[in-house]
Amino acid sequence: MSETDPDFPERLGASHTRVPVTIERAAGAIAMALICLISFANVVVRYTTDVSFAFTEEFSVFLLVFMTFVGASLAFATNENIRISFLPDKLPPRGRLVCEVIAALASLLMFALIVWYSGELSWDEYRFNETSPGLGYPTWIYTIWLPILSVVILLRILGRLIATLRGRV
Repeated sequence: MSETDPDFPERLGASHTRVPVTIERAAGAIAMALICLISFANVVVRYTTDVSFAFTEEFSVFLLVFMTFVGASLAFATNENIRISFLPDKLPPRGRLVCEVIAALASLLMFALIVWYSGELSWDEYRFNETSPGLGYPTWIYTIWLPILSVVILLRILGRLIATLRGRV
């Protein structure tokens, strides 16, 4: 499977998207590469000097959460999100459509709650000048990505729902 292949988006189930999924792929790959680089550097330094980098855990945890949300966005855009399909597979097409709409609405609700509560958390961290224990950076620079990426996920779910209702997927 290659991105130069003309059928590539269709095979991934992302032919309905207006924003290319390569954005999520690139962001996820960069986050994973940074995690690998930071972890490798920490291992080398710890092995050679018996001293550990203090910032590695803080950045690695942030990058892992970032990568998870970017991956969720990609999964919803390409219709590869985790689901239980035992019941829908036994139903006629109309029943499958109803199950898919219910699942999309439940996902929309869940990520809307994440936007709300993580937005409140980020605002509180900004307002009260909370800092990280390892490096002393403001913690809101890490948590602000939760509502931002949740909005991206909401848009991907909404796009998938609209495409499903229009019969494009």
